[in-house]
Amino acid sequence: MNQVEALEQAILTRAERLADEFRERANRGRDSILREAAERLRLREEREEALARALAERSFRQQVQASELKMQSHLDLLRWNLVQGVERRLQARMQRFMQDEAGYFQWLLALIGEAAGRIERESLLVRVNARDHQRLFARWDDVLERLPKGHSATLADDPLETLGGCLLLSDDGRIRVDQTFEGRLTRLRARLQQVILERLLPGGLDTGNLFSG
Repeated sequence: MNQVEALEQAILTRAERLADEFRERANRGRDSILREAAERLRLREEREEALARALAERSFRQQVQASELKMQSHLDLLRWNLVQGVERRLQARMQRFMQDEAGYFQWLLALIGEAAGRIERESLLVRVNARDHQRLFARWDDVLERLPKGHSATLADDPLETLGGCLLLSDDGRIRVDQTFEGRLTRLRARLQQVILERLLPGGLDTGNLFSG
């Protein structure tokens, strides 16, 4: 082999070696690019999945909150209707009770006596509706006998707008005890609503229990 052929062979050998090195380097670069692309794809998929999960959770919470608000609105309406129904029944029952002249009169006397005992004044004013005014006026001595010792009372001339019961005031009007049907019902309304809710939702008053189990 002459020098020319030897030089050519050396060049070819060098070229092949460089080609192998470039090919190996290219393969490593390709593998690195593929790994990086796969990692970026994985991270992007994770972000998209997390975003989709967050959006789904937010949508679910919104649906639950909307359902809870709708249920609460329904419960409020139902409670209101139940309270109104109970109040109408109480009013009808009160009207039937008032037809019992003897029983109602004794109950009215008891109310006056109890209310008078809660007013730290000796001179009192009794206000009732027009029908009860006639009852008490005809038997005012019975009223006076029910008053605490040392107390006196006057029957107001102007009738009170009430279904039944009485309103007692001190002579200066600064102290009053409302024993009318409406006044007693107002004081009991919160308890009445609580009882209705306890019957309506025996498992709890929180509407969230309906969704969380």
